[in-house]
Amino acid sequence: MPRSVNAVASKARRKRILKDAKGFYGKRKNVLTVAKNVLEKGLTYRYVGRKLKKREYRTLWIARINAAVRAEGLTYSQFIHKLNEKGIGLDRKVLADLAMNEPETFKQLVASVK
Repeated sequence: MPRSVNAVASKARRKRILKDAKGFYGKRKNVLTVAKNVLEKGLTYRYVGRKLKKREYRTLWIARINAAVRAEGLTYSQFIHKLNEKGIGLDRKVLADLAMNEPETFKQLVASVK
């Protein structure tokens, strides 16, 4: 019985990895084992980066809200506490957008919370 090899699948697998590694520098783009390792690490960074992006945006929103609220004579933590007491369920993204793009509306919100 002749030896059985699945050349089609293994070639496709190599081809996929090298296609994904296109644009990398040196051996990283054309040596399978190196490309595989670099791609794996890159995919890990990509996963972590998605988490970091959320964290950084939240930090930015909080900084914007804090700056706008301090102009009204409150601190960020006091403002958020009073929002929760009043039962106003706006998230930080919306609050930061109001503070940046519609300062009059934001001032009315702060006044209603005080």
